[in-house]
Amino acid sequence: MDFIDQLRALSSRAASTKDLIQTEEATKNAMIMPFIQALGYNVFDPLEVTPELVADVGTKKGEKVDYAILKDGKPIILFECKRSGADLSINHASQLFRYFHVTEARFGVLTNGLTYRFFTDLEQPNKMDEKPFLEFNLLDFKEQDVEELKKFAKSAFDLDNILTTANELKYTRSIQNLLAEWMTNPSEDFVRLVAADLLGGKRFTPAVKEQFTQVTKRAFKQLIGDRINDRLRVAMTPESMPAEAADRVVAEQEDASAGPAVETSEQELEGFHIIRAILRDVVASKRIFMRDAQSYCAILFDDNNRKPICRLRFNNPERLALGLMYGKDEEKVPLADLDDIYTHANQLKATVRTYLAD
Repeated sequence: MDFIDQLRALSSRAASTKDLIQTEEATKNAMIMPFIQALGYNVFDPLEVTPELVADVGTKKGEKVDYAILKDGKPIILFECKRSGADLSINHASQLFRYFHVTEARFGVLTNGLTYRFFTDLEQPNKMDEKPFLEFNLLDFKEQDVEELKKFAKSAFDLDNILTTANELKYTRSIQNLLAEWMTNPSEDFVRLVAADLLGGKRFTPAVKEQFTQVTKRAFKQLIGDRINDRLRVAMTPESMPAEAADRVVAEQEDASAGPAVETSEQELEGFHIIRAILRDVVASKRIFMRDAQSYCAILFDDNNRKPICRLRFNNPERLALGLMYGKDEEKVPLADLDDIYTHANQLKATVRTYLAD
């Protein structure tokens, strides 16, 4: 099984069990050990993965690291574990700070089994940074996240290579956070910069500031929406589909001007990828298709309208619903958020298996 497939399987399992796991020890056994195992390390070999590694800190004796991954007998990665769903703020990393200082490990991981935050010492040698350079969310990850995580796998681990990219990842993350903030709450300096060339020398008055702040928000939103739709159209081009499906798409594209435009939302696209991840251990992802419409977004098996897997009813972002299919009948179930889709994994898999049995 490929690394990304292992992570998808872990993700599906974690989504269905996370609310049942109440203690740190249970989190270690059910989530963190399988995660370390997926990285290629033998969690049952103390020469490779040592639980409760002693790391005396000054007058504090008997301090223990939850897990230490070893290479040539020396720790290279330290894991500080919290219970499933626990807060992972920097205030909860005090033990990891101490362990990092007294061991030879260059990487520390703070985790609650769902989120994994990777730290190193970019700011000051042998002192762990306060901000992680990489964060991996087991319930919500992209292929690029997997590529970065893969560098910590046993077969690929290269200290110099990771440290080379860690600094870039740190600044990339900071810039992404800044851009995300500008999208929802652009600063006055940013709005002033955007408006400078458009005002033609006019004064940047409070009224102009308010106008361009709103325009900037809308421009960001529209730009991202256009990018998502462009990527979706590329993914659904006839060249990437079976002949029968390609013919249908071409026909739909030719008739597109006949009706109102349908824009696929970010929530619908994310829901589609969650369902693909859930079904990955039942059927190849390329057989799961999305076909958007005005009233709902259909998830289809082999892009066949007669083989619906479910329907994403996300037209009202405040009241998300998932349409589960029982033959020709649909049961609409409310979703508190997109993660709730994972709770219906068994029914989604059962629906696909009925099509596979045909």
